[in-house]
Amino acid sequence: MPPHPESWLRVTPQGLFCEPGGFFIDPVRPVERAVITHGHADHARPGHGAVLATAETLAIMRTRMGEAGAGAVQQPIRPGEVLHQGGVAIRLAPAGHVLGSAQVVLDWQGSRAVVSGDYKRQRDPTCAPFEPVPCPGGCDVFVTEATFALPVFRHPPPEGEVAKLLKSLALFPERTHVVGCYALGKAQRLIRLLREAGWEAPIHLHGALASLCRLYEELGVPLGPLAPATVANKAALRGAIVLAPPSAVQDRWARRLAEPVVAVASGWMQVRQRARLRQVELPMVISDHADWDDLNRSIDEVGAPEVWVTHGRDDALVHALGLRGIRGRALHLVGLGEEDEGAATEAAAPLADGEHAAGHGLDQGIDRAAVHGGEAG
Repeated sequence: MPPHPESWLRVTPQGLFCEPGGFFIDPVRPVERAVITHGHADHARPGHGAVLATAETLAIMRTRMGEAGAGAVQQPIRPGEVLHQGGVAIRLAPAGHVLGSAQVVLDWQGSRAVVSGDYKRQRDPTCAPFEPVPCPGGCDVFVTEATFALPVFRHPPPEGEVAKLLKSLALFPERTHVVGCYALGKAQRLIRLLREAGWEAPIHLHGALASLCRLYEELGVPLGPLAPATVANKAALRGAIVLAPPSAVQDRWARRLAEPVVAVASGWMQVRQRARLRQVELPMVISDHADWDDLNRSIDEVGAPEVWVTHGRDDALVHALGLRGIRGRALHLVGLGEEDEGAATEAAAPLADGEHAAGHGLDQGIDRAAVHGGEAG
């Protein structure tokens, strides 16, 4: 009988640990071996010995943390590839969260666990869409996030939220529209949505967003004309769109713009009180996380008999799962979800450019086995 994942996946102070493989998934402290799901600061932290991730995530880590911060040894894993570590088969499948984001699929002695990392199901022109990884039965577990795991959170189509911004620009052409958005993922997605909606003018960027936008373009995501947002030349920004970290739109930097219309693009803007407290004139409900319906849809499509919840509104999701006959377990992983609650995490992240390092083995004992097809493509 295959071993239950409880016997080989453990919650530790560093994070979720795969015992037979000797590696952690998104550890919050420096470890010898780490598998990283994506480049946000709460999942990708500096100081690890060996790091396994998609090539895009490794490039993002180097850009945000420098070459050394992204891991002493960096191993990119290609789509359709499986790596073996300590008898554990590791592969990655798209998560649809940001560029390079991935789920971690672990198979050991006939038992499978799928660790989602952060994910969303809405369309995103800047990254590969989420691919459900069905569990074939037995002692299988789906490990999911639950950032927006309350029935009140049902995210509208992002195209409609972008239309609200363009309508406001048409109504107030003399005012600068400054939009608070996270530096990694949200900014680039918003730019692409604006381009698709017909906005061809330069989009102005706060300095904290520039390096990652440049990296996205280097990795094949076209963003169109971009320009630095210089508040000293505020007359030139009348009628313009300025993107900045959410923390910047709350301080004097944004207030120095020409009669700014303050907007924030976040799933949290569905909570009207939060928008009012932050003095957000134009809340835009655009999220890079799955909402209540998409969380439950994803759980159904994966089909695991047991679901572990890493962080977020775990109590509501575990309760709902129990009503459906699915065993739920809250892991209470510390340190995850910080980029959602505290925008300063992204705003303060180092943004020095880093060179692209050649991939090396996660350690000398790894066997590489190319697998054609499968969800990792």
